[in-house]
Amino acid sequence: MNQNPKANDNKNLLILHLTVFVWGFTGILGALISINAVQMVWYRVLIASISLFVYFMLTKTSIKVTKSQFLKFFFTGSIVAIHWIFFFHAIKVANVSVSLICLSSVTLFIAILEPLMKKQRISKGDIFVGLLIILGIYLIFKFESKYTLGIIFGLSSAVAASLFSTINSTLVQKNNPSIIGFYELSGAFFWITLYRLFDKSLLVETFNLSLEDWFYLFVLGTICTALAYVAGVSVMRTLSAFRVALITNLEPVYGIVLAFILFGSKEQMTGGFYLGSLLILAAVFIYPIYKKRKNQS
Repeated sequence: MNQNPKANDNKNLLILHLTVFVWGFTGILGALISINAVQMVWYRVLIASISLFVYFMLTKTSIKVTKSQFLKFFFTGSIVAIHWIFFFHAIKVANVSVSLICLSSVTLFIAILEPLMKKQRISKGDIFVGLLIILGIYLIFKFESKYTLGIIFGLSSAVAASLFSTINSTLVQKNNPSIIGFYELSGAFFWITLYRLFDKSLLVETFNLSLEDWFYLFVLGTICTALAYVAGVSVMRTLSAFRVALITNLEPVYGIVLAFILFGSKEQMTGGFYLGSLLILAAVFIYPIYKKRKNQS
């Protein structure tokens, strides 16, 4: 018996909201885990890679790719690693709210990078949305100068995220998204391992983490990375790209609300921060609506 399409849509819509909520919770885990950003991401991609490999084995999914595909995915993994390391470092030197709002500027950087990489013209609408985001970032810098280092790392994380997102938007046209994710996460693990061998931090790694850290890392690697990735991809079979983009924009909202509930005064910011955040979030929500209308015209 075929499922009711509307019921199937509602089910996938709920899955997507839960997935975005889980992504928003990632920043909370970054603040709770006691180890530094490089160590955290190293454990995260290791656990996520193993989890996805087990998932593929259980579902009997072939992970064979060509040499060319493997190299593209593996090297893109280095950008994924940089993105996450900068994101979690921003949390460590600032807080969850600053990191998530800075990450929202991915929309701005994609609007600039994608046309450049695909040799297309940047539209006037993209420029307007970009200017709104720049104004929001300026206000945050102006009123939250004590978090300057965190803002710089947060924005650098957004640049890295926009770069691998733009690359993936091309790769996903001819490749299975889950397979891309597996090899990129494995690549991220490889590149971080190389870095940790170079700075000798891996040679003195004791693996003697607290029980709490192990629990949070397990949740981060499995639920917030491997499971959320597979779930996020699966809903795209029935939901439009527009609906997915719009709901995904709720990630910083969920994250900031959760951070405020859990960490209280540490996450309390000035009025300038919230004004800047409002401008960035408004631009981020306006962008997919503008894109949809532009494509329909």
